[in-house]
Amino acid sequence: MKLYDEVLTGAFIRRPNRFIAHVQTAYGVEICHVKNTGRCAELLTPGAKVTLAVGKKPGRKTRCDLVAVQKGDLFINMDSQAPNRAAGEALPRLFPGLTLLKPEAVFGASRLDFYLEQGNRKTYLEVKGVTLEENGLALFPDAPTERGVKHLKDLENCLRAGFGAAVLFVIQMRGVTCFAPNRKTHPAFADALIHAREAGVQVMAYDCAVTKDGMTINEPVPVRLT
Repeated sequence: MKLYDEVLTGAFIRRPNRFIAHVQTAYGVEICHVKNTGRCAELLTPGAKVTLAVGKKPGRKTRCDLVAVQKGDLFINMDSQAPNRAAGEALPRLFPGLTLLKPEAVFGASRLDFYLEQGNRKTYLEVKGVTLEENGLALFPDAPTERGVKHLKDLENCLRAGFGAAVLFVIQMRGVTCFAPNRKTHPAFADALIHAREAGVQVMAYDCAVTKDGMTINEPVPVRLT
């Protein structure tokens, strides 16, 4: 799936705050918007090769967005908006017989990423992008996420109301062996994910084919919760 019309490459210099990065390009130092407010400390290291998407909207404060990074042999998309866009394209394949796909679906006082219908089966789905990798293991989250815990509880509430419920972890790279919750960083999220699956929430993880100008959901990856 193509996400960006025009891209540049460069070398990461520094990240003075979570929204901004300085990148050395062939045209000089570019001050970029970082499309991921997570820590990403293992990705954005001095000298790392990064990809920038040139913005088209008038009135932007920065000309480019930092959207991908090379980490060893892995090319990782780190755009936090990319997983939902890629999921929207892939869900008809992941849920055969899909008859309705609605993004930004309201359930009670909550908002979940997608509402799906497959005939009479009605499912709410939440998408989580994964950019953290350690020794072939994809991990989520890279920082504590109370919002993520809340989403899992929302999905359990969907089940109690008679709907299907699923969480899709979109691993924004290829080359990982399995996915696991990052218990070291946020034990409460790991516990909530285990509880959600035991309650009946479908837990899915897929890797992605990543290019400089896009990302496409690729193959299922084994999920390891214990």
